[in-house]
Formats: sequence, C-alpha cells, structure tokens
Amino acid sequence: MSEKKEAAAQPSGQEAETLNGQIDETKADPNGQTEEDGEEVADALYPLTIHLPHEPSKIHVMVSPQEQVHELRQSIIELPSAFQYSCFHLEYASERINDFLQISDVKGLGPEAEIRLVEDPYTEKEARIHVIRIRDLVGAAGDRTDTLHGVLPGVSLFDSVTSGAKDTDNVQASAYDFDAPARPSALIPEEEEPAPKTVKSIALSPWNPPPYHLRQKGHLLYLLITTNEGEQYQITSHVGGFYVNKSSNSKFDPLPRAAPKGHSAHSLLTLLTQISPSFSESFEQLLQYNNRKDPLTTFQMTNAIPAAPWLVPSQSSSLCAHSPDITRTQEGYLISGVDNTDTLRDWNEEFQSARELPKETVQDRVFRERFISKLFADYSDAAARGAILVARGEVTPLNPTEGRDAQIFVYNNVFFSFGADGVGTFTSEGGDDAARVATGKDVNGVRLVNQLDIDGLYSPATVVVDYLGKRIVGQTVVPGIFKQREPGENSIEYGAVEGKEIVAADERFAPTFAKLSKALKVKKHPVWDKDGKRFDLEASVETKGLMGTDGRKYVLDLYRITPLDVLWLEENSSTEGEKNDLEYPHRMTVLRPELVEVVRTQKWSEWANKELARLKEKEKSKSKSEDEKSEEKPSSTEDKKEEGKDEEKSDESNDDVATEAEDRIDSSQFSFSLNPDVYSGQIPQTEEEKEELAADEEDVRNACKYLREEVIPSFVNDIKASDLPFPMDGLSLTKMMQKRGINMRYLGKVVSLCEGPKLIRLRDLCLQEIISRAFKHVASKYLRYLPIPLTSACVAHLLNCLLGSGLNSKPVADIDESLKALYPEADLAFANVTPESLRQEIEAQAVRRFKFTLDSDWSSKVKHLQLLREVSLRLGLQLQVKNFQFTSEASPTTTTNGVNGHANTEGKKKKKKSRDGSPASVASSTSNPCTFTPDDIVNVVPIIKDSAPKSTISEEALEGGRHSIMQNNRKIGQELLLESLTLHEQIYGILHPEVARAYSSLAQIYYQLEEKEAAVDLARKAVIVSERTIGVDSAETLLYYLNLGLYVHGSGDSKTALAYVKHALDLWKIIYGPDHPDSITTLNNAAVMLQHMQAYHESRTWFEQALAVCERVMGKQSLPAASLLFQLAQALALDNESKAALAKMRECYNIFKDQLGAENNNTKEAETWLEQLTQNAVAIAKRDKDAQARRLRAGIRFPPRNVALGGGAGATAQPTALSKPKSSGPDARSIDDLIKFIEGSNAQKKSTKKRAGRSGPKTRVGAAAA
Repeated sequence: MSEKKEAAAQPSGQEAETLNGQIDETKADPNGQTEEDGEEVADALYPLTIHLPHEPSKIHVMVSPQEQVHELRQSIIELPSAFQYSCFHLEYASERINDFLQISDVKGLGPEAEIRLVEDPYTEKEARIHVIRIRDLVGAAGDRTDTLHGVLPGVSLFDSVTSGAKDTDNVQASAYDFDAPARPSALIPEEEEPAPKTVKSIALSPWNPPPYHLRQKGHLLYLLITTNEGEQYQITSHVGGFYVNKSSNSKFDPLPRAAPKGHSAHSLLTLLTQISPSFSESFEQLLQYNNRKDPLTTFQMTNAIPAAPWLVPSQSSSLCAHSPDITRTQEGYLISGVDNTDTLRDWNEEFQSARELPKETVQDRVFRERFISKLFADYSDAAARGAILVARGEVTPLNPTEGRDAQIFVYNNVFFSFGADGVGTFTSEGGDDAARVATGKDVNGVRLVNQLDIDGLYSPATVVVDYLGKRIVGQTVVPGIFKQREPGENSIEYGAVEGKEIVAADERFAPTFAKLSKALKVKKHPVWDKDGKRFDLEASVETKGLMGTDGRKYVLDLYRITPLDVLWLEENSSTEGEKNDLEYPHRMTVLRPELVEVVRTQKWSEWANKELARLKEKEKSKSKSEDEKSEEKPSSTEDKKEEGKDEEKSDESNDDVATEAEDRIDSSQFSFSLNPDVYSGQIPQTEEEKEELAADEEDVRNACKYLREEVIPSFVNDIKASDLPFPMDGLSLTKMMQKRGINMRYLGKVVSLCEGPKLIRLRDLCLQEIISRAFKHVASKYLRYLPIPLTSACVAHLLNCLLGSGLNSKPVADIDESLKALYPEADLAFANVTPESLRQEIEAQAVRRFKFTLDSDWSSKVKHLQLLREVSLRLGLQLQVKNFQFTSEASPTTTTNGVNGHANTEGKKKKKKSRDGSPASVASSTSNPCTFTPDDIVNVVPIIKDSAPKSTISEEALEGGRHSIMQNNRKIGQELLLESLTLHEQIYGILHPEVARAYSSLAQIYYQLEEKEAAVDLARKAVIVSERTIGVDSAETLLYYLNLGLYVHGSGDSKTALAYVKHALDLWKIIYGPDHPDSITTLNNAAVMLQHMQAYHESRTWFEQALAVCERVMGKQSLPAASLLFQLAQALALDNESKAALAKMRECYNIFKDQLGAENNNTKEAETWLEQLTQNAVAIAKRDKDAQARRLRAGIRFPPRNVALGGGAGATAQPTALSKPKSSGPDARSIDDLIKFIEGSNAQKKSTKKRAGRSGPKTRVGAAAA
C-alpha cells in the first residue's frame, strides 16, 4: 500500500478520474481499525504482480475484483516506478486483456496473479497524449491560463493552516486577538518557493507536423527540448518511440543521430534522463516537493467546477506568476488533434444513451451513475465555456438579423439562448424578469426530473450561466427541435403551443407524464384552449412534450411544476390602469417543490391520525358488542368498567394499536396533488368544471396559507431555539430557507418576525441578503449590454457608490478614455450613478422584490466587508486583496460611534492600514481616493447552475450504514459506510462537494464510534475537498474546520486543534463579522481544550470571551449566560482568582434562581459551589497569615492561595473535611484532582444540555445551544 500512497501524490496529466491508489487507501484505512473488518477487506482486495519491460522489472498493486482493467492501468501509471508508460496493453497468460472488462471477468485472474505490461507502438493520438502527460509529470507545463475558472481556482489553505501549529507552546497556541479587525489576507494561501525545474522546455518543433513521405515511415510528431544544461535537442516521435534526430533550427533531417549523441527510448521520460545529466536528480526533488503537500490539494479536478475565490493575490505575487511556455498555445492541438474533432461530442445522444444504460444490478447502477456524473461535469464545463464566448460576442448567432436578446447560438454542440424575453413569450408574465426567473426554475425542474429518473422520459441537459449581468441558457440540442414543420403541424405534441392559445394532448405522452406528475404531486386537470375546447393534461400546460426525431419523448420547459403563490400575487398585483414601478416584477411566483412536500406530509399525518381514530372507534365498538353478546346480563356499570379498562388498555398499548392500525390503514386511499394551472388564466366552460377549479384553487390557497402561517414562523422559532444552526451568510440562509420550502421573496416577512436579542442578528443577516440581492439586480442592469473592457470600471464605480461613500462621498467613474472612444455606442449610464441614486435604486428593488422598506439610514449600518463578500459571490467578482478602506478615518484607534453593535468593530476593521500599494491607489480622474479602482477588479467568473442529479446508490449506502449503527449492528453498519465512501468517490470522483459532505458525515459517525484516527482522516479530507470545490471561506468549510478541530483534540493533539479553531474564527470575522451566535460554543470548546493542556490562565480568557459574546447575543440574564458564568467561575478558581470566581458564581446563582426557581438542580448546584467558594475565601483570609508554614507542610510548591484552593476543592468532594480545616488531607489534593472534580461525575448532574462542554468540547451538529 505504501507504494500506492506515494503514487497518489503525483496525479497524471490525463484525467485521473478514479484515483485508484487513493480509493484503495481509503478503503483499507478506516477499516484497518478492527481485525474482523481487516479480513473483510482482504476478501475484497487482492494483490497482483505486474511485470514491467524496464527497471524495476516488477511492481505489486492491490485491486478490487469490481474494478475495470482501465482503472488498473490508471493505478499502474500513477506509481513512480511506472511513470514512463502511457502506451501499452496488459497480458495475462500470454493473452491480451481488454481494457473495458471487469477484473473479475478476466479468465483465471485471481490473487497473486502475474500480469505482463507490454509496450505498444504509438499512434499519433497516443504520442500527443504521452507528450502532454510527460510535460505534466516533469513540471514543464507552466501555468495553464484557463478561460473559465478564474484566478487560483480550487485553492486550499489547509496546508498553511496546519504547518504553523506544530511548533508552538501553550501561550502561542492560545494567543488570539478577539477584537482585531477581519484580515482579508487570511483567505490567501502563503507564497511558496517555486518547484524545482527539471527541464527548460518541451515544445512542438517548428518542423512539425511530418510531411507525407515521412508519415508513411511512421513519423508522428517533431519535438524541441531544451535541457537545464542549455542544450537544444530536436526529437522525432516515431511509432516505435522517441529519438534524437539530426535536424537543426535551419536544416530539416529527422533521421536518427549517430552515437554518441544518438539516444532513443520508448518513453520520452527515459529519453530525458539520457540526454540531460541533471534530470534524474531534479525530477526526484520535484517528486519530493510535490509530496510535501497533501495530495488532495494538488489533484486535478475532473468532475466538479473548482471554487473561484472572491479575493485573489495581487498579480505581482508568485502565486499568480505567468511564465513563458510556447507549448501552452499548442496544447489545443496536442489534446484534440489537428482538426479539433477529438473533442466535439454529440451531447444529447450521450446523455440519452446514458439514461438507457441498464440499472438492474448494483454494478450496473454504479457504472451508470458514475458515467452520468462524469458526463454532466464535462457538459457543464463545455456549456460554461461556450456561454462566456457567447456573452463576449465571440460566437456568430444563427439568426443575426433578430434583436440582441432573441439571438440563438450553437457552439460545441450546445444550444445557447439568452434568459431574456427576446421573442415576447413572457410579455403577460413580466417580460425579461419573468424569462430570467423561468430559466432558473427550469434548470431546477430539469434537475428534479433527472433525479426522478423516470423510464422513457428524456430531458435536455440544461445549464444556466450568469455572467456580467447576462443570463445565458445552454441546452443539449434535442433532435428535431429545429426541423421545419408543415403548415398546421406543431413541434410540440403535449402541452401549450405558441403561448397558451393552442393546446396539444398527444396520448403517447400521457403515461410517462402521469408518472412524472405523480412524483411531483401534480394533479391531472383540464385546461382550455382559446376556443374553449377542453384538454385533460397530466402536467402543467406550460410543461411541454416533444417527440424527438430519434423517437424519444422529451419534456421541455419545466418552470411550472408547482402552482403559483396566489396570496403573493393578489397582494402585489395592480390593475392594468395603474402599472407602477413598485409592483412585483413578474408573475412567475411559483411555490417551491419542497413546500409541496411539506404540505403533503402534513396532510398525510392529518389523514393518518383521522384514520387511526376511526379504527380505534371501530375496535371499541366491536369489543363492546362482543361483550354484550357474551354476557347475557349486561349492566350499565359493567359496561362502563369494560370501557374504562378498554381505554386504559388502549392508552397502554397505544403504539401497538397504532402499528396494527397502520397495517390496516390503506394508504392507497390517501392522495394529495395540486393543480399547477390555477390562477393562470384558465377559463372553465361548465358549472361542474367551475366547481372543480374552485376546489383546486382552494387547495392551492391553503398551501400558500400554510407557508405563511406555519412554515415561516416555525423556521424563525427553530433558529431562535437553536434547533437549527444559525446561518452565517447569504448562501447558508438561502439554503436553509429553500430546504424548508420558503421562497426568498419572503425575506421581508422573515425580518418582520425577528424580535429579541438573538433574532436581531438574523434580521441583520436577512437585511444584508435583501441589499445584496437588490444590488445584484441593479448592477446587472448596467452591466448587461456593456462592452467587456469597460465592465471593470462599471463594477468599481458601483462598489464605490455602495460601500465606499464613507471614504469618498462623490466617487467619479474611472473610465479609460481610449477604450471609451472605441465603443461610441456603449451605454455608459453607470457613470451617472451616485451613492444617493444607487441607494434609491436598491430601496426600490427591496420594495418591489421583497415588499420590504429599508430604513432611511440602512447604508450607514451595513457590515462593509461582509456585504462586499456577498455581492462578489453573487456577481462572480474576483477582487485584488487589500485592507479595503471603507471610511475616511485614518487612525486605527478611533472608532465610529456605531448605530448598532457592528459599526464599532467595522470602523476599526477597515482602518487598520491605508491601502497597501495597489497599483492605482488614486483614481486617475479625481484627486480623491476611492475604495475601489478598476484595477482591483481582477476578473469575473461565471455563476453556473447545472441540472446534474445526485447519486442515489451512494446515499442509500450511507443511510443504510447510519441505520444499522443506530440499531447496534456495528459491523454491517461500518461495511455499508465504507461501501458508501467508495461509491461516493467512484461516482463523483474525489474532488466534489457531495464527496466533502459524505466525508464529513462519515467522520462524525466514526468519531461517535470511537474510531478517532479514521474520523480525523475523513474530516481532514472533508476540509480540503470543501475548500477546493465549495470555497475557502464558505460556511460549510468553516464548519468542517471546527469539526476537524474537535476530532484532532479528541485524538490528543490540542495544539493543532486550536490552530483550526483560530482559523475558523478568522473565517467567521470575514463571513459574518463579530459575535456569531454559534461562535459561543466554539470559544467554549477552545477554552476546554486549553484546560486539557493545563493552560488554566489562557483558558479563562477564552471563557471570558465566550461569556462576553453570549451576553451580547443572548442577553445578560439568559440561561446560556448563566451556564457560561458557572464555567468561568470554575476556570477562575483554577487560575487562583477566588474572589472573582465567587462573584461570577453569585451572578450565575442569581440568574438560575430567577429563571428556574430555587428548587431546580442547576440552582442547587450553583448554590453548593457558592457556599464552598465563600468558605474558601474566608479560609484563604485566615490562612494567609501562616502561609509559608502551610505550604512547606503540604509539600506543594505553589503560592499559599493554591493550597487554600486545593482545600476548597477537596471540601466540595468531601463536605465533612471543611469542619477540620487543620487536616492536611484535603490540602494535599493536586490541581489535577480539582480538574478531575470539575470535569467529574458531580458536575455531570447538571443538565447535560447546558454543560456538555465539561467533559470535552461539543460537536457542532444542528443545535448550538451554548
């Protein structure tokens, strides 16, 4: 296995889809914990010996029989001893093995088998692949400038956070400046020394490609290599390998050179060692350099879009160094051949064929899901690249004569259109706004359909890309969609055609659409065309069915799979006569599918309870009548007795009855579905139809009421009661609301429900979200048609108006005159924006979109850095990192007298130092400095929404494992969990947000099972994968850091744990600002960690900080504050501060007494401690006189106070001891005993919910009750 681990550190240039070495390592690792499990894995994995044609002549690998041979190939070429091979086949028993067989299908192949690796002659394609691979391996590929992912995509900070933790002492480990302003530079990785150079360059020779007569002789490519020694070699790539030829820069002679300079080899890597004496040594150094990093931080991403950080280092930083490399421009040819056809794919055919793959066995499902996952990743990538080119005007439209928004494009076999109402489809619904929302809803609808995976129903793969104010939709080309139809023939066979005037209802679609509607809780319902003719449709009239020319049934336009939110529409619509600017911008206000699910669950439980009651009644009456029959002399009293007994029985065996009844409740009797077409202009013809529609309307109205009266208030209350974690930023808030089925247009409603100290913070977060969303709409309006080179000036100016007005209240747009002259038609309206006008636009958007009126002074209350982050993530901005100066005070000490708690710290935050030499510190057109200059806007990345479904089989294994462990089937549970881990990695590839979430869930389970090493390993992977795919400063990454800190502390390395906690606190300052409610738990955990390290003095400062935050967030008289006072009092006692300890314990006792009453256990425990501490204080005063003698007698080398303290602790443990103060017993108790006592069983009597922190830190799952 050690070989494999080593291999995994160096990824190959080609796509290492399944990093086999990695997967095996994971499989074997957590399992190695218990012996039985070890045997289990031995059955699954077995060793093979591979015979190589060159030194070393053989290597060993571990394989799983489920793997395919091409995965075995991949794991072979990742081993350092086999780096040189890329063009080969494998033979077993002198028979060639097909690459696409499963290992278990190779005849006779079993454990300890010997396989031979045989080098193949190259083809031109194989030669190109080999050159790319070797360039990657030897580090000659330089920096690839990518057009899509932006600066430093998929960066990880994990290595730099960890490296500093090892060599610190207790004081350094605990040192943290809680009041320091947020450091934006905390998001930038440390600069590192450059990698060792192995070769100066490997490029295609100017003589490439070979002429015809030499192609006949087997010449494939000509290369030019410059070694570190400065020698230039012309190389011929031949079917038999690579050799040094006789050509020079001016003379062409590609035949082999004579000795001593004539070198040749099958692999370019071997040839390099022959021609360059220093190559072997520098290549070895390069491998060591790469192995210093965690392999996960360097792997290439193949199945996910890397997260683009919103703050990037300045362009002069070594992290962004741009190096010369002639081959960079030739890579397109190397990857996809001379006519670039290797990469053109028929996306639609690939997707639909993938859906048709078999899914009977587990292997089938894994293969199918993995194939689909990879396909979606490739497609999203291709669609996003195409969308950027479309946005930049680099693609010719198919209909160049149409208006700008109506143009459509095909690029790389993807069909692009704008998410705007170019052809007037949505005029009645709200024009461009409606079209924009429809595309977003459509991509979600397609994802739902893909997730449901209904046989016989196909959907075009859809991606929505937001880039510089434009929304571009990329879809696979459905065969037949562009076909010219005969007059009177429609392309749509089911649903609305051309608006809603004509309706088609082809019966061939009904069965498949019925399956879809059943899953989506859509009711079969009538609709009417313009002539009043009735059609019974399974789905919404807006959902269209199209029969492709390939004979497949496609479903299109899935933006109306749920009904409209009628209450919202009624509140916010105006009559035709009085169209106003403050009306909601569109009518596409649909309910969320999650809400429909919530309402269905609620209806189901109502219905089931009624049925249960009915069945119980039935049971009762049945037993009653039986009693009457059996006893001929019924007396009323006996009857009553019987009944009473019956009731008792039914109470006792309530559950039994329930379960019996459940069996008898016929769930097929329950149905719940909503009609998605109510309130959308359908006109029923007969009375009966009118009644039916009215009933459907009532159902939808009730669902809308349920959202307002139940769902939203319960969401706010759950956050208040800490049943839900407190959201950290706009993204986590959005996710939580949408998971509960709450649309973001209800942000204003959430704000109105926020009252009380903790919810004020939720209110501030919602307000920030309203402002950032409103700003996104305003900015998009100005950016949408602006020529690309002018966008930086526009963004910088808008940000100055939003956030920089404290520094410069009259910012002037800094537009490059020479560029302005090139675009005379450009609409430069953004230059006229002022901070006041921008505020008005944002206020107007808040009223229109959220029905919320911002306070007149909202702009002075915003948290600048946090709002900047939200806006950057929304618009895809990448800004150059610096200490942004948002206000004009220069000195770092003054604080603005803030309106609310944040402004003070905010003020400090930005004034730390004025701008660090940003290239254009002063806007060129004005003498006044601005917060942002166009040079600060380094890049804009597209925001991508895709329709990829999640893997169901890996989720099933994870759930199964959890379930088994809950039922105490530990062995089966762990097998399932490992299976789920392998499935996640195989299906998604290692670097994928879903894999990060799986790692995190599994780490938590392993930690609870006391498998601490496995938990730490998985948590570490979760952190890195999350940093690279979700974002270095995403809320999820922060949470994973906190969990990793807990697991590392649990394994005994508290110093490293504290490093992770401190990094998380740094992230918190940037993401949320100071005083996040959940940070109280974190500070408390850190204090407990310090106590474990016996750093008592340091731990108390962390307890004090936790208490300070808690008092600000929850209020001074709250129970969490009392719990923290209790802990702080103990910490002070440990730190010899008995007077202070006494004061804190008294405060704690008073709060408990007021809140819980004198009889409560918490109050009593506080009282006991209070008594002991009081007696202690008295004892100390007495003992101070003969301190010296006492210390000598007790034999403890501590100042006298400690002895007294020791006595106090002893006294609590043995109350009798206090009456004999002279006994030396209690005094001799050591500090450790006191800690043991503090953490011991006595303390645990107190409600554990309040003080789980005593026995060790709390895990942060769900609730974060302090």
